[in-house]
Amino acid sequence: MFSVKGGRFITHLKKLRGVETALANFFASGLLALGPKLGPLLWQLPENLPWDPERMADFFALLPRSTAQAAELARQHDAKVPEDRALTAAPEDRPLRHALEFRSATFRTPDATALLREHGIACVLADTAGRWPKVEEDTSDFRYVRLHGDKELYASGYTPAALDAWAARCRDWAREDDVFVYFDNDAKGYAPHDAMALIDRVG
Repeated sequence: MFSVKGGRFITHLKKLRGVETALANFFASGLLALGPKLGPLLWQLPENLPWDPERMADFFALLPRSTAQAAELARQHDAKVPEDRALTAAPEDRPLRHALEFRSATFRTPDATALLREHGIACVLADTAGRWPKVEEDTSDFRYVRLHGDKELYASGYTPAALDAWAARCRDWAREDDVFVYFDNDAKGYAPHDAMALIDRVG
């Protein structure tokens, strides 16, 4: 299963404002070809984008919640996605899930958690060696974890003890939720090894 990250044009340049066409282009770009292999969609916000309840509520309202809705949105793409390259039909209608990774500490507020929960958007638990907020909140029917490195951002590997601790948390979450964990500590090649080690631990 593949998790697809939303485009930086939407999150970093447009900063979630006036992104209807950009979203249509994103969903027309081939995501729907993944079919049942399409996992949650990740929306990672830049550190300089603060909590704004109106901005976030408006953006969440635009997000399709099924592949049929995504296909309908994709049909509104513009010329940046040529017709002969656009994919605007879903093989079957399946639910779509979304996760939000914020990097501004201003999102550490009950209002932000409540809005995520209201829209069923997963709050990403990001381990970033202390660089950005590490927030664990259950706001959806799945957990989404990004492990960027606990000692050195993108560059440090996880010790056996650290992996044991993450595996225990994953098993605990999995009693009630689907769990998605992605390693992004790839600067020195640790990510695939840590991922396989975690898989061994969770069974």
